[in-house]
Amino acid sequence: MMKISIEISLYPLAELKFKDEIWAFIKRLRGIDGLKVVTNGMSTQVFGDYDLAVSHVMAEIKQVHQSVDAAVFVCKFINGDRSVVEAE
Repeated sequence: MMKISIEISLYPLAELKFKDEIWAFIKRLRGIDGLKVVTNGMSTQVFGDYDLAVSHVMAEIKQVHQSVDAAVFVCKFINGDRSVVEAE
């Protein structure tokens, strides 16, 4: 099974409740069985099966674009599970 790691930053433009939009996006991703979702102050990382992760991330991006007037996503996709950092 091919794995993927995705890093996402969401910037809902000109939204008064931008934090609500960001947290709703994150919570929907956290609700998907089989995905590991990690957040920090700068981005959200999604780890899991390639097809599962990509399909759900893209569906959630589409949902935000349908519900918010303008939103920018900055994403990085890398094959493999990068959720564990190797020791130096």
